Amino acid sequence: MIKASEYAERRLRLLNMMEPSSAMVVFSGVSKCKSADEDYPFEVARNFYYLTGIDQPDSILLLINSEGEQKEFLFVSPFDERKEKWYGKRLTFEEAETLSGIHNVLVNSSFQSKLDATLSSKVAQYGEVSTLYLDLDREVKIADETYTRDYLSTVSKAYDGLAILDAYPLITTLRLRKSTAEIQEFRSAIRTTHIGINSVLHILEPGRKEYELADAFLHAINDDNGYQGLSFPTIMASGRHTTCLHYPTPFDTVKDGDLVLMDLGARTGYYCADVSRTYPANGKYSPEQLAAYRLVLEANKMVADMAKPGLTIAELQKAVIDLYERELPRIGLLAEGERVEDVYFHSVSHFIGLDTHDPYFSPNDKRYRDIPLEAGMVISDEPGLYFSRLGFGIRIEDDLLITERGCEVLTRDIPKEPEAIEKLLQSQR
Repeated sequence: MIKASEYAERRLRLLNMMEPSSAMVVFSGVSKCKSADEDYPFEVARNFYYLTGIDQPDSILLLINSEGEQKEFLFVSPFDERKEKWYGKRLTFEEAETLSGIHNVLVNSSFQSKLDATLSSKVAQYGEVSTLYLDLDREVKIADETYTRDYLSTVSKAYDGLAILDAYPLITTLRLRKSTAEIQEFRSAIRTTHIGINSVLHILEPGRKEYELADAFLHAINDDNGYQGLSFPTIMASGRHTTCLHYPTPFDTVKDGDLVLMDLGARTGYYCADVSRTYPANGKYSPEQLAAYRLVLEANKMVADMAKPGLTIAELQKAVIDLYERELPRIGLLAEGERVEDVYFHSVSHFIGLDTHDPYFSPNDKRYRDIPLEAGMVISDEPGLYFSRLGFGIRIEDDLLITERGCEVLTRDIPKEPEAIEKLLQSQR
């Protein structure tokens, strides 16, 4: 569990990154409408959670860096007996202070007046504030019909001459390097994921529905992690569906001779495990499947051997492509006219954290591939091969913690050697 002192240290680092005479507003978000009067389950904005540890809607963080002073305020919902009867308990001011380490906890209805006192040149409660940072993640909804990007327009009109900058890149840059406490959350999520995978293997056999396997994973991890749920919707693909990277409809029946590709993860404190394994449904890889599997495994191990501070994800990707270009023709798995990009069409790695694909600068910014790795970063290691004409795909994914001299394979205890997998599956039969 992350302590309040760590949230306080994160906010201090962020304040020191901000421009002089500036303020920052970060919202926790609200639920989004699913259909009619039904909402999706609330998911806290990860940047807000990273800075506060608060996991409830309608909360706001205000940071001020002005006149040589640094101030922080947290705004939360007041006690409302009727709402608590319908929607459950909210944090008290004291509980919010204990979790976040923020001493100035106020009712959220006072946020706008506090912001006005901060930004208005007539009041200037904290001296001149000429710059406002907003977390402009396009998905952060802050009211029934308002996103932070809508709020940007409101603030721009209200305060002439105010420069507005995006806080998102500053916060996500901080999120890249994980603390000791964050790594412990990863270890817990991975341990739970391993338990979930074992529950799938106990029932894996021809004749099962893909969704039965996915349900077994979900049930096992929720039993283990106190209903903290999935890192992302489980991908449970069999047979020809293993060639679809993000196979979304696990309705098919597992057949004899099929491979089953599972891409899944549990989460702890919102920190996401992200693991892929590919198993033979009948307990034995065919010769063709085994040849492809061994090559993917070689690529997976090569990436783990290479990963270290100073290297980039782009360099890891190039190494995998070079290996495939050399080895695929040699083992006869490239058809005439086929290219490596026809059978391997994704990146070998991404950052992992509070999001399964931890962002850099913006959610879809691909510059993360060229950032030199640093100790404390957590990345995926997920080479794959997908042969539509042969009716099978293979992906092996581990989670790597970059260390001072190389990396630690956090998921090393989840079997991936083909002999170990075959022995495990056959013993369970």
